[in-house]
Amino acid sequence: MTTNVARGPARDIARRRRRGGWRIPAALIALGLVPSIAGAARLGQLATGAPVTAENARFFDMPVPVVAHIVAAVLYSLAGAFQFAPAFRRRHLRWHRWAGRVLAAAGLVVAVSGMWMAVGYDVPPVDGLVVEAARLIVGAAMLTALVLAVVTVRRRDIAAHRAWMIRAYALALGAGTQVLTHLPFALAGVTPGMTGRAIAMVAGWAINIAVAEWIIRGRPRPRALRPA
Repeated sequence: MTTNVARGPARDIARRRRRGGWRIPAALIALGLVPSIAGAARLGQLATGAPVTAENARFFDMPVPVVAHIVAAVLYSLAGAFQFAPAFRRRHLRWHRWAGRVLAAAGLVVAVSGMWMAVGYDVPPVDGLVVEAARLIVGAAMLTALVLAVVTVRRRDIAAHRAWMIRAYALALGAGTQVLTHLPFALAGVTPGMTGRAIAMVAGWAINIAVAEWIIRGRPRPRALRPA
C-alpha cells in the first residue's frame, strides 16, 4: 500500500516534467511560425506567377537562393525545436542524431543562401547597408557555429557541440524575434525608416544570441566523451 501511494506522486511529478519539457519547443515553434507562413506565401507567389512588383522583382529574377533559404529555414526552425525537448531527445536518441545531421545541412543552406541573397540582390531602400552588412555577419556567424558544432561532436565534446548548435539556432530564429521587434512600429501605425528598420533587425538577432548565451552559461556542462 505504501509503495503504491508513493508511486502516485512520483508518476505525477514525472508527467508534469514531461509536459513542462515541451514548453520551450512549443514556444520556439510559435516564434518561427510567422516567418514560416510569410515564407510559404513567398513561395506561393513564385509558384503561381504573381504580379511582379518593385518589392518582389528580385526574387523572380533570381529565385534559387530565396527558395532554398525559405525551404531550409522552415525545416531548420520547426524541426530544430524538437531538439530542445530533453525527454523526447533521450527517448529517441537515434532520431536525435539523424535529425541533427539533417538540421546541420539545412542550417548550412540557410546561412549560405542568406549571404547569397545579401550580395546577389539589390538592397531594398528600407534596409540600407547596415541591415545588409548585418545579414552577412549573421550568416557568416551561423555558418561558423554550424561548422564548429560538427567538429566538436566528431571530437565527442558534447557540451561544446550543444553550445554551438544553440548559437546557430538562435541566429536562424532571428526572423521570428524580428517580428516582435517590429511590433512597436505596427502598433504605432508607422512604417520604420532606415534607422528604425536597422535597430529592429539587429535587435532581433542580438536578443536571440543573448538568450542563447544565457542558456549555455546557465546550464551544467557535461564532460566530453572519451573514445573507448
